Amino acid sequence: MSTSSERSGMVATRDGHRVTPAELFFDLVFVYAITQVTALMAAHVSVGRVLGALVVLALLWWCWCCFAWLGNVVRADTGALFAVLVTVMAVVQIVSLVVPGVFTHADGGLPAPLTFVLCYGAVRLLHLAAYRVAHPDDRALHRTLRRTALLSVGPPFVLLLAGSFLSGAVQVLVWLCAVLVDYAGIYLTGGSGWRVVSPGHFAERHGLIVIIALGESIVAIGVGVGDFAVTLPVLGAATAGLLAAAALWRVYFRHVMPEAEHRITGLDGDARTRFARDVYTFLHLPLVAGVVLTALGIKKALHQVADNDHYPLTEPVHGLAAWALTGGAGLFLLGAAAILLRTVPARRPFALLAVGVACLAAGAVVQLVPALLALVLLAAALTAVALRSAPARADDDSQQDAP
Repeated sequence: MSTSSERSGMVATRDGHRVTPAELFFDLVFVYAITQVTALMAAHVSVGRVLGALVVLALLWWCWCCFAWLGNVVRADTGALFAVLVTVMAVVQIVSLVVPGVFTHADGGLPAPLTFVLCYGAVRLLHLAAYRVAHPDDRALHRTLRRTALLSVGPPFVLLLAGSFLSGAVQVLVWLCAVLVDYAGIYLTGGSGWRVVSPGHFAERHGLIVIIALGESIVAIGVGVGDFAVTLPVLGAATAGLLAAAALWRVYFRHVMPEAEHRITGLDGDARTRFARDVYTFLHLPLVAGVVLTALGIKKALHQVADNDHYPLTEPVHGLAAWALTGGAGLFLLGAAAILLRTVPARRPFALLAVGVACLAAGAVVQLVPALLALVLLAAALTAVALRSAPARADDDSQQDAP
């Protein structure tokens, strides 16, 4: 006997469901989107531009999260949902193309801010419609979808639309308010109605997006070097940048991800949904944002090390790029610590907290030392905290997970 999802052209998932190739294909468009966010920051490094780029990143993150949740309850490689995913990919590709111009209002072509907002609204509506079609008989979910539309889609879209006709700091602040209203709306909607059918799929899905973000830091190394000659200092700086990315990888995949997946597996019902919302939807955003900021700093530092005609080897990284280099890493570590505190409240990740705070404050020091040395010191600090972090948990069932 067919289920309601199958009658709608979609196939429901089961516990033990894993990430499908269709979802990996879907993530490809977000590789480009994250690269564009870093380019948006790098084009004009200022407080307003970096804040605006982080707002854009938060909106893109929301688009991705919507379909991470949907893909956990309906197979993404089935005809109906795969068609929706390809449609969303096309829309997000348009979003990525206009990201560099969302705060410039350049003449010629489509208005970038308005195009961005309309595409964002289309993605959110496609998500709600796909959920509704996939579960035509789930009244609890339908109530949640209505609350989401009223609290988390409608008002933020109006703010984003209004902001698209503004410019400068006012536009950034209006869009920031839209993001805050959107996130608050999801929190107020609660856990009832949403479902996490396969915890393993959900954890793996978010691990893959962290990999995508870390990939941006690798891309930043190549972009920073550009067409300059490869010298020994350049090789040293590139190696330090890679080690910094590897350390962040280890912190997440050897310490954070196993604990979170173990905990979510031990929960069920609304308790599992709330945990997934808090740890994966909310607290993974600082991880991604932290990597993007660090990538910006690495890109600027590598550029200075490679450009011997304009920068001596003793030249430090200046301004906001210096704060981004270590501050992004600090944001990542503090986000990881917050996940562990939400996951295992009895454990205190003191090393992550201490090094995270130190990295946030280290921007002043970065502006006093050569760019190459700053990269080496950052890689050393992150490697130390990564090696001090506990390894992936064994199958330890001694700790009881309570809702």
